[in-house]
Amino acid sequence: MERGYVLHHRPYRESSVIVNLLVDGIGRVDAIARLGSGKRSIKSILQPFQPLIFQLSGKGELKTLYQVEAASPAIPLQGDGMYAGIYLNELIVRCLPVHQAAERLFLPYHQALISLASQLEQAKLRYFEQALLHELGCMPSLDKDVQGDAISSHAFYRLIPEEGFVCVVLSPQSRAGAGIYSGEALMALGEQALTDSHYSQIKHLMRTLLAPILGTKPLNSRRLFAARGDSSLSS
Repeated sequence: MERGYVLHHRPYRESSVIVNLLVDGIGRVDAIARLGSGKRSIKSILQPFQPLIFQLSGKGELKTLYQVEAASPAIPLQGDGMYAGIYLNELIVRCLPVHQAAERLFLPYHQALISLASQLEQAKLRYFEQALLHELGCMPSLDKDVQGDAISSHAFYRLIPEEGFVCVVLSPQSRAGAGIYSGEALMALGEQALTDSHYSQIKHLMRTLLAPILGTKPLNSRRLFAARGDSSLSS
């Protein structure tokens, strides 16, 4: 049996759906599932934020999902926590191709959902984005700069796309967060020890790293957050 979460589903024919799944030890999997009817229907559990166990079959990219059961009660997301969970799901579906392995993404996702059930912490969103970028091979080193020197908490850095961070000397007009990041914030991200003072810089960094992967189409979940006036995801 596999374990995982439904990220998104859409109708397929009369009594089936196509589901985008995040599967432990595998990554994203797309599959067809028959909903069934009456007491045997799985419609009520084939929902986002519901931990599942199931079987997968098929050799192509579109698998068949069967023997689906709830592994535990659904993660009780509400309010901003639910919108943040929707953001995580949309981010995975948009960024992670079906054919690309992401064996280590399930645990950071599960931990983020558990955290969001208690309260919306911006740090947890940033850590998940970091984990996703690692799986995609797009997360630059937070230990060393492009010259091979250790990142210093007293220095400031600029991101060079597809290379890493380069140390810069700040002018009076420059400031961290406008494409320039403090070594302290980068080290805090690497150690998963972000504080309020780091959020603006690290959110800017994550936006910059995710932008070429997401493309020009806006994320619906970011617009939902903007409408609610929350700054964790909105610009």
